[in-house]
Amino acid sequence: MRKEARFFKSLADETRLKILWLLSGTEELCVCDVIDVLGITQSKASRHLRYLYHLGWVTDRRDGLWMNYRLCVPPGSPGEKLLKLLKEMLASQPEAQALRKQLARCLETKQHTECARRRKSSQKMSLQELPET
Repeated sequence: MRKEARFFKSLADETRLKILWLLSGTEELCVCDVIDVLGITQSKASRHLRYLYHLGWVTDRRDGLWMNYRLCVPPGSPGEKLLKLLKEMLASQPEAQALRKQLARCLETKQHTECARRRKSSQKMSLQELPET
């Protein structure tokens, strides 16, 4: 039961809930996105993302100096069920809606930054790496 206790403990932190909420609405986020939207330090964002990584909530991808994270919850897993419940619970919350709007503004503002150019470049590369059918 230790694993399950750690799993639920991961949801007992407001910052981690906010990070999961933000990631559930997008394909991938850079650590800098989390920092900008939540107004937290780089070390705090990285610590919480690492915690989520070690429990299997997220996966990471390094792109030069930038670390990108995405949800990696297996279909049909307890994590997927909890994530669905989390999304249902937060969808109508004004604070959660404000976070999503803030994220959209953040991503729009940084479209021309180095981080955004790297994201577009890596997405093109990953599309090219897909096997042809």
